[in-house]
Amino acid sequence: MAEVSSATLDLELLRSFQAAAQLGSLAAAAEQRHRTVSAISMQIKRLEALLDVRLLERGPRGVVPTTAGEALLQEARELLRMHDGMLARYAGRGLRGKVRFGLPEDYARELLGDVLPEFTAYHPEVLLQAVTATSGELVRQLERSRLDLAVVLDRPIALPGGEPLWRTTPVWAAPRHANLIERESLPLALHEVDCPYRALATEALERLGRPWHALFTSTSIHAIERAVETGLAISVLDRERLTPAMRELGEAEGLPALGRCEARLHFARAIEPASQPAAQALADLLRERLRGRGPWRSAAAG
Repeated sequence: MAEVSSATLDLELLRSFQAAAQLGSLAAAAEQRHRTVSAISMQIKRLEALLDVRLLERGPRGVVPTTAGEALLQEARELLRMHDGMLARYAGRGLRGKVRFGLPEDYARELLGDVLPEFTAYHPEVLLQAVTATSGELVRQLERSRLDLAVVLDRPIALPGGEPLWRTTPVWAAPRHANLIERESLPLALHEVDCPYRALATEALERLGRPWHALFTSTSIHAIERAVETGLAISVLDRERLTPAMRELGEAEGLPALGRCEARLHFARAIEPASQPAAQALADLLRERLRGRGPWRSAAAG
């Protein structure tokens, strides 16, 4: 009869691996996990030895998951969510209430992939309602108390107060193999009104006196990116969102410098008392995961 292995997975090793893989940095993982960098490194080495596979490739800019690491990351997320959800239900530490949370559409992939599932695993009894919209629309919903809290970029409508989370890096994004810069009127691919990057682009061009027109308008960041990649238009995207089919333009090509945007966490003026603890718990998680870093793979503004 075959011998059954007695090896078991330590959840703390999985948590440290997940943090390093998501953040792309042992130092960032150490900060999040409240451990030293050497402790995080040792935990990951122990996990690799236990599974007999390399999980992270280490380089001068940080760490990236290997193919095996990507597969383990997906499974680890599910395992940890199940564990934390069970603990919350049976240990009696779960919160209740309803939280209405708003976020820019272009950051939804990152937040839906990590922060929000983690929150629902810890607090399965909380009714979470997440919506996406432009920053301008999110501000209006906060002011009307249709949301309890939201991540909002500070343009084009500056909402007083709020807690800074991260800064974005907007750049002019052009198709790699099409020269649109010499056209008399610059063709742009833009979000509709209330988008921070639309405001940055149009204000900068108008200060320069450069003619432009909105050749393509969409609420979808993916459609705007495709318009740039196919040579249809120029847009403003976060630098981290540029693809191999795009190139960055700047003052050397006659385009004005762009300002920056800051993502800030805002609460509604009035939150129902029953929802306040849950809203605060979500805010605490957002601060822990996003402050000073931004989403793990930066997205464009919307």
